[in-house]
Amino acid sequence: MYPKISVNLGNLVLSLSDALDLAFSSLAMHQQRTAFIAWELGKRAKLEGNRIENVFLASLLHDIGALSIEEKKSLHDNETSEVEQHCIRGKNLFKSNPWLAPCADLVRYHHRGWVMWKEPRDTPKVFDSQLLFLADYLERQIDRKTYILHQDEVLCSRLKELAGKQISSEIVDLFLEISRREEFWLDLASPRLYSLLLNHGPFQIIEVDINNIVIFAKLLGMIVDFKSPFTAAHSSGVAQCSMLLAEMVGMSDSEVKLMEVAGLLHDLGKLVVPNSILEKPAGLTQMEMAVMKQHTYHTFSILSTIAGLQMIAEWAAYHHERLDGKGYPFKREAHEINLGARIMAVSDIFTALAEDRPYRRGMETTRIKTILQEQASRGIQDPRIIKLLLENFEEVRKAVTERQEQARYYYQTEVEKSE
Repeated sequence: MYPKISVNLGNLVLSLSDALDLAFSSLAMHQQRTAFIAWELGKRAKLEGNRIENVFLASLLHDIGALSIEEKKSLHDNETSEVEQHCIRGKNLFKSNPWLAPCADLVRYHHRGWVMWKEPRDTPKVFDSQLLFLADYLERQIDRKTYILHQDEVLCSRLKELAGKQISSEIVDLFLEISRREEFWLDLASPRLYSLLLNHGPFQIIEVDINNIVIFAKLLGMIVDFKSPFTAAHSSGVAQCSMLLAEMVGMSDSEVKLMEVAGLLHDLGKLVVPNSILEKPAGLTQMEMAVMKQHTYHTFSILSTIAGLQMIAEWAAYHHERLDGKGYPFKREAHEINLGARIMAVSDIFTALAEDRPYRRGMETTRIKTILQEQASRGIQDPRIIKLLLENFEEVRKAVTERQEQARYYYQTEVEKSE
């Protein structure tokens, strides 16, 4: 039996933030660096502890509503003036998570300039949103190819130009106070910033149990799936299928819940795959497939940084491995692939075959069963798991379909709605 687990909240959200910024080197650590700036501002402003925590959380995941790599890059490089949709979508995603809901408004208004506010400007919503505004703006102005102490004066000058216009003069003054320390700039540009925020940030002593891990996994699963309407319910389907199969093989209740987490997060690494590949209405070229093959590597890499989720990392990331050793990207062989990973691989295949994809419609039952039987007979996937699935095919398909319909409904009515 897999032991009872809990994870550090800071470790969890920092790794999720890391995952969202993987796509380009120019995006790497953007949200962590933004969180560091906002956190330092919050401390300088002597905000209460819960407000600092909310600013920190909002900053770490403030671009959560920019679902595609293309959108993230455009926003970061200031190549678009269309910022409202990702702010609205981000707010809606935050509201779906009880840990993040209290700071949903900060994400919604992190691009609202100072002169645009109609609410009283001394309210926490306005002031704290402005902290995030400054932090996000400043981080996007940093030239990553230039030594940080060779550009600090220029960056401060740019902020002074926005004082009283886009950013509160009071908040700009707070920043100028903290930015006098070279330490601030060196910490901001340090490759060890993750460690600094983990060990000294607001959440270093807060632990979350498996039920709360599931809540965060559902959020991350949605972010991965909602990159494209073609995948809007995929992780939900894989999670449901893997839970049912885990029950059928006799896993404990706690292990079944861990399988749900692994299913929801199994495609986390697809955050680095461009939508042009995910939505291509034809088979992938060899070069495109090479790009696709990195996604399970990144799933493993991200989840492995969260203490307590090492087993889940394997269950989630090995779903393209094969018992004959010809899978990707780790080329694991049968003796290296545990039961959870075997279940995940079969669940992913079943769910993918049944779904509509850009290049084909979802397959009929007979065709799905034939492919699964071939996978078992050729020693590609575990025959015992496939036998269980085939014996309970209608029950599994019905449950998977229902959960996917719920996910699609949420995507259409909540995430993509405007205000």
